[in-house]
Amino acid sequence: EQELFNDLIVKSDYCVAGFSYGPQKPFEYVYESENYIERLILISPAFFQTQSSAFVRTQLRYFNVDQEAYVKQFLKNVAYPSKFDLSPYLNLGSQEDLNALLTYVWDADKIREVLDRGVIIEVFLGTQDKIINAEDALAFFDPLVTTYYSKDTGHIQQAKEEKK
Repeated sequence: EQELFNDLIVKSDYCVAGFSYGPQKPFEYVYESENYIERLILISPAFFQTQSSAFVRTQLRYFNVDQEAYVKQFLKNVAYPSKFDLSPYLNLGSQEDLNALLTYVWDADKIREVLDRGVIIEVFLGTQDKIINAEDALAFFDPLVTTYYSKDTGHIQQAKEEKK
């Protein structure tokens, strides 16, 4: 996935980055780590804490009923508004992975603790994201960290391709 976000990721031994479900584990790593970390980059972090428990149950139910159809629609939504083919990057997770993704809660106090240690945190969100409610994520992250809210980009920070 690194090639997808080459322009967003700082090349450094002291930079930690993650995309979508990916930011949860790097954030927890940085929070728990005693190692020097300069920067944490969160690209379209999975942000579902404003969703209802019914939303979570529905997602899990659809996943269990037809994983292939669920993943196909998921990849289409991740790529939107572009038509980027994400199939080479697919790593099908389990129901437990999906539940962890959907129920993770970003903790403002933990973010402040990381910031107090001098770690720079940057969040990238797209206005056309079909995976998360980007406005809810913006409302949460923007008062805490540097947040980039990119017009006309989706979950993978790609804009719709222009017709030639």
